[in-house]
Amino acid sequence: MLRFNAIRTGYLLGISLILAAIIYFFASNWGGLDRTVKIVLAAALIVLFYGLSFVFARIRAVPGQQAFLSNMFLVAGCIAFGVSVALLGQIYNSHADSYGLFFIWSVPALLLSWITRYNPFYMLSYVLIHLGLWLYFYPTMQSASYSELESLSIAGVFALVNLLLFLLTFLHRIHSAPLQYMSFTVFHIAMLAMTNSFAFDGYGLVMNIPHIAVIALGFYIFIKVRLNKTLLTLNALALSAFAVFKFIELAEAYYSSLFFVFGLIFVALLLTGNVWFFRYLNRLGKTPPETGEIFNREDGDIAKSDAETTVPEERGSEWISKTVSRVIKVVGVLIGSISLIGLIMISTNVNHTEYVLLVVSLLLMILMIVIPESKLDSVIRYTLLTISYITGLAAILWSDQSLLSVLFLIVSIAGWFRSKGKRQLFFAYTFVNLNLATILFQQYQEWDGWNWTYKFIIFSLFIVNAVLYGVSYFKFKTELKEHLRNSSLFFSLLFLFWATFFEDVVPHSYMFINIFYFVIVTGMIFAFARLKQKSETIMSVVFWFIFIGFKYYDLLWTLLYKSFTLALLGVIALGITWWADRRVAHSGKAAFDADHRSFSFMRLSPLLIAIVIVLQLGIIGYQTARSETLLATGASIKLKLAPIDPRSLLQGDYVALNYDISTPPSKTPLQEEEWSRGKVKVVLTPDSQGVYVADRLYQEGEKLTSHEVVLNGQWYGSRILYGIENYFIPEGTGRTVEQNAHFAHIRVSRNGDALLERLAES
Repeated sequence: MLRFNAIRTGYLLGISLILAAIIYFFASNWGGLDRTVKIVLAAALIVLFYGLSFVFARIRAVPGQQAFLSNMFLVAGCIAFGVSVALLGQIYNSHADSYGLFFIWSVPALLLSWITRYNPFYMLSYVLIHLGLWLYFYPTMQSASYSELESLSIAGVFALVNLLLFLLTFLHRIHSAPLQYMSFTVFHIAMLAMTNSFAFDGYGLVMNIPHIAVIALGFYIFIKVRLNKTLLTLNALALSAFAVFKFIELAEAYYSSLFFVFGLIFVALLLTGNVWFFRYLNRLGKTPPETGEIFNREDGDIAKSDAETTVPEERGSEWISKTVSRVIKVVGVLIGSISLIGLIMISTNVNHTEYVLLVVSLLLMILMIVIPESKLDSVIRYTLLTISYITGLAAILWSDQSLLSVLFLIVSIAGWFRSKGKRQLFFAYTFVNLNLATILFQQYQEWDGWNWTYKFIIFSLFIVNAVLYGVSYFKFKTELKEHLRNSSLFFSLLFLFWATFFEDVVPHSYMFINIFYFVIVTGMIFAFARLKQKSETIMSVVFWFIFIGFKYYDLLWTLLYKSFTLALLGVIALGITWWADRRVAHSGKAAFDADHRSFSFMRLSPLLIAIVIVLQLGIIGYQTARSETLLATGASIKLKLAPIDPRSLLQGDYVALNYDISTPPSKTPLQEEEWSRGKVKVVLTPDSQGVYVADRLYQEGEKLTSHEVVLNGQWYGSRILYGIENYFIPEGTGRTVEQNAHFAHIRVSRNGDALLERLAES
């Protein structure tokens, strides 16, 4: 099964890389393709991916994986449609990252979700609808200004949408566990945002009541009505987030020594509740598996037996529980550290509060080190130990005394020896490195400039960690040896990688350090692989790829080069996976099992899917024909502009244009309270130089002179937007366009719709 899933992952990675390459290629807006070629390519991509889905549904080209590949190419076809719609927006210079783009894209995604009940389509639809809603309320490059009640209502829209989706999944009207967890999480995020007293001074306090009620109802339902450990864990996380957020609000309003005392009590309650809750969760019975489904639509497989389906659910619940528990611990550590530092700073009346803070942190650290494990819960121990690390580090930075820093370093090293488990040992080792960096800074901060001191510290830490890595092969008991080896190797590679960005310390040192890093890390990969040291091999490979990625970015990393690189990597990934799949298929059993557990949606509902494909091609054709007609028949006018240079999410670089006609016409002065977000028609008339300017607002029924043009717009605050505010350009040419473009040439249809044709100097 592991090999089977690895092969699927390889195919998925290859397809994803090729899709990313296509997106980057179109976003680069390469000048080597004209408008017609781009449109044909956009339609061809849709046909290609859907065609591949059909081919793999009918032809047994890849034994055991043809159904999976058919479904993946079906998803890729829907993504290709979205890329094509974005490309049309780029070609005809419509809004960048328009909410309309994502809503149009969501139509086939929703239809395919309804036809296939496939999780990737559910999640794609979810993301697209939320992006569309967000950009509708908060458009890119436009500052949205809302009252408190309007902002609260917007958050309420997101909350209601996600509550509805959660109820549909929870009541099994929609069968999608990822959609259920995502909608539940986002619902609570929206509810938490609505309780924000900083943003909603008049409503935040009142909104606390429904949020608390929803959390309480969640505990009752997920324990008493229908036991669900995963949702119960997420509900506990929502309660913790609410408590922490309210603590921050209260801290801002009631800053005092007494409050910080309550802060420490709050941390104790938070951590105690964390321990109690997860012990209680472990005692709860297992969630009974859901029955009655024919297909498990998450991966296109036929539903397994109850015993088989329970295991992944329990594993998923356990993973989420551990993640939530760690998040709560981190939050407790941060609040506890802030409360302890704040309490000492406010309550002590001595001249050097930093010394009191250091003494408290050392005492706390020593207590956690010497108290036997049987006498104190591990969660409490490591939380208090972490708080002592943080407060102690703050104290030695504040005191700037090398002797005290050395004392704290000694105790920190003792804390490392006392720690248990990978995460605790790595965390303690991290603080030892921070302490060493502090000592080095205190000793050499008087050197010739901060730049030299900073470089010296990084090189010194690299040498120290490299030496410790070598020492780890000869000293320490087995458990500590392994952790010291992994931690010291990680920080050695990290600091050496850091040094590759230093400018020349001596002549040609930049080039030498980069070559040294590349040679050393490459050699490590082969050496560790030969010695079968798995963790060291993985670590070296990760740092090798990070180095290649950053340095390639420095030298060549434009969108166009990215697209070629990603396409090549995608082809390689698909080739390697196909080769591995063929080897597995020789056994026969893996292919047989896969064939009997999977099915292709293209075979299951070919007619309905074909209708959706035709709909997508129809949308592309309609948008193209409409825009081409406007370009061919619209009146050509020239407008004055002032550009700036951002980047679109999918469509690449563009200049955002601010027209003179964006301000209300002077002949129709309006009060600020009269401005609205409604539609408006503006009459344009040419000046003596042939540049069209806003003359007045159009009144229904009035007749225009032969030289006047009506342009459709929409109020946005004190400005009027016309839908021609974005001009897409090849990557990296924004500065040139800003310097040279002073006018925009527009095509306007008889009904007032406009299309931006080109920019010019005159």
